[in-house]
Amino acid sequence: MLSASSLRSFSLQRSRVFVRLRSPTKPILSRAAPAAAEEMDSQSPSCVLVLAGKSSAETEIAKTLKSNNALKLPDNSEVRFFVHPEIQRPPSEEPFQIDLFLKSLSTNQFGRFFIWSPRLPSTHDVVSHNFCELPIGAVCAADIQSKGRGRSKNVWESPIGCLLFSFTIQMDDGKIVPLLQYVISLAITEAIKEICDKNGLPYLDVRIKWPNDLYLNGLKVGGILCTSTYKSKKFNVSAGIGLNVDNEKPTVCLNAVLRETSVASYKFTREDILAAFFNKFETLYNLFIHQGFQALEELYYKTWLHSGQRVIVQEKNGEQVVENVVSIQGLTPSGYLLAVGEDNQMCELHPDGNSFDFFKGLVRRKL
Repeated sequence: MLSASSLRSFSLQRSRVFVRLRSPTKPILSRAAPAAAEEMDSQSPSCVLVLAGKSSAETEIAKTLKSNNALKLPDNSEVRFFVHPEIQRPPSEEPFQIDLFLKSLSTNQFGRFFIWSPRLPSTHDVVSHNFCELPIGAVCAADIQSKGRGRSKNVWESPIGCLLFSFTIQMDDGKIVPLLQYVISLAITEAIKEICDKNGLPYLDVRIKWPNDLYLNGLKVGGILCTSTYKSKKFNVSAGIGLNVDNEKPTVCLNAVLRETSVASYKFTREDILAAFFNKFETLYNLFIHQGFQALEELYYKTWLHSGQRVIVQEKNGEQVVENVVSIQGLTPSGYLLAVGEDNQMCELHPDGNSFDFFKGLVRRKL
């Protein structure tokens, strides 16, 4: 965390956590029903979606969606459906272990209906395009993602080793929808902390970089993207998360840092992190909905990078650009940065929308 006396304007290097793949490995299948294995192992460009449920009720939803071919992709490409456990893959492939995830899940709503694919253009597109067909809290995860979505419509290609998932949320109050990404960020950091505590590991200091990035040892290790639509007096929110668990290039991943700080043989797995995330998120989300974000603020400020951070705000004064120094104090009720200037005037900071780094070109609005 930066000290209050430090003064800098931020320039974030374009070091992407999720990198372009050169030659994706084609999934190898075994121990599956012959017809299912043949379909999955063919050269067809169709997308494979494996549907699973925590309980018999969610499994019935999966069977219904499969029988109706109800889920579509935005480009209308062919989709092949299977209901878990119709298909299994060899452990050497290290696919997502659906049973391990569902066994560790203890939620009442979130994560209980699960969609997995070995490769998708975007998990976010699956849940947002099919929002009304899916139960609230449904999650879609993929081993590889070829057209993930980022800020400003950036496209990310994400390889094996990253936890890539998107899930559905429905909210009534549009004023608090922008704060949801902060609850999600906090749930991820708390989930990692819980896994470390449970396994006697040194705590990995994953921090939140406002508004929606996750940092470890000064480098980006993950990010969050939330989009919403308004329908029937409800806000339908699709939340997408990418977290680098086990891919050491180009920057940093959880397991590489863990190896440097611990002699234990434990490795973070996508299944454990995803289950721990939803277990934490459901608790934090209920607090958020019933008590407001102020119930989470203290924990959030302990986790983010910016308390007391001083930044330079550039403002136009006629033809001149004037630089002013402000100190970040927290968040405003609308979710922007609350800051105080050298004149003790409180203000709200907004990103200008043109910079890769949210801390360059901040726009100040006096309060």
